[in-house]
Amino acid sequence: MRKCKVENIYTLLGEISKNAKLYIPVDQVNGAKFTEYAEGLTLSNALKTERSIKDFFFPQTENLVDFKVSGKIIEIIDNRSEMEDFVIFGARACDVRSMEILDRVFLSEPVDTYYANRRAHGIIISMACNRPAETCFCSTFGIDASKPAGDIVCYKGENEYVFEGVTEKGKNLLEKLNAVTENGGEDTAKIVQTEIKTILDKLPLKDVKADKFGKDKTDKFFNAPEWKTLSEACLGCGTCTFVCPTCQCYDIKDFNTNSGVKRFRCWDSCMYSDFTRMSAGQPRPTQLERFRQRFMHKLVYYPTNNDGIFGCVGCGRCLSRCPISMNIVKVMKKLGEGDNE
Repeated sequence: MRKCKVENIYTLLGEISKNAKLYIPVDQVNGAKFTEYAEGLTLSNALKTERSIKDFFFPQTENLVDFKVSGKIIEIIDNRSEMEDFVIFGARACDVRSMEILDRVFLSEPVDTYYANRRAHGIIISMACNRPAETCFCSTFGIDASKPAGDIVCYKGENEYVFEGVTEKGKNLLEKLNAVTENGGEDTAKIVQTEIKTILDKLPLKDVKADKFGKDKTDKFFNAPEWKTLSEACLGCGTCTFVCPTCQCYDIKDFNTNSGVKRFRCWDSCMYSDFTRMSAGQPRPTQLERFRQRFMHKLVYYPTNNDGIFGCVGCGRCLSRCPISMNIVKVMKKLGEGDNE
């Protein structure tokens, strides 16, 4: 492990930014947001950013390819350039786990080369959650907020930051920071972990369990009568999907610029009435069906297809942002009340 004094953290961040683009959480008008590091910026003390680190690897809008049309000749223009190395500082355990979920989608055959390129060039420095919030329930899905994954794991103690290299990329970066760090910090890391676990044991959602859900439970929950009451107030606004670190649905749109055609990939939401609409019609014509799709995917469909891993990381963003206060915890509790077999 390596450490640096709290007052020297900006020296360390400056050192990282010399060789790669660095993004840190910074307080903005609407909450904390990852922002490219520049001298004078101040690290946010917020538990997590309003949007997750997913944006760096699977951006909300992405120009995939361009076309030039001349008569019957179509020229395909690959407008990609090689990604620069970049570092994300301060990702929380839930967001880091979300990358494992996204990897299983975008790095499975056929590999999404746009996503893969960003993953290859990105380094994640995670931060243990010193102050987990009442909306957090990551432990439901086996995530330890006191010891997150990542390329480098960081612990913020009272007087020092402690860094532990985990992956090869992380260890190589940490070695380059020897001039601004020193050996040690194990005791601080243990103290921080103990303090975090004490808070986790007191959180209101600490007893939320997912054991009634998982792979091969489609028949059990698909026709549950509870979906009607759970979905009746849903606005279909898609807020939950846009703040979610694991949602991966997207649409492809072509735009005629008069000098050619640009093809974009844009996030989509299963909560929208036109989601997956085809010439034959809408396969999920009611809000109940769309609502059910979202939560069945997180709790049943994804684990069925991915070795039992759930499609939720318990970050709590949907709890805090839903305008009608509907969320996956309420769905789990309601469906779990009775035996729907």
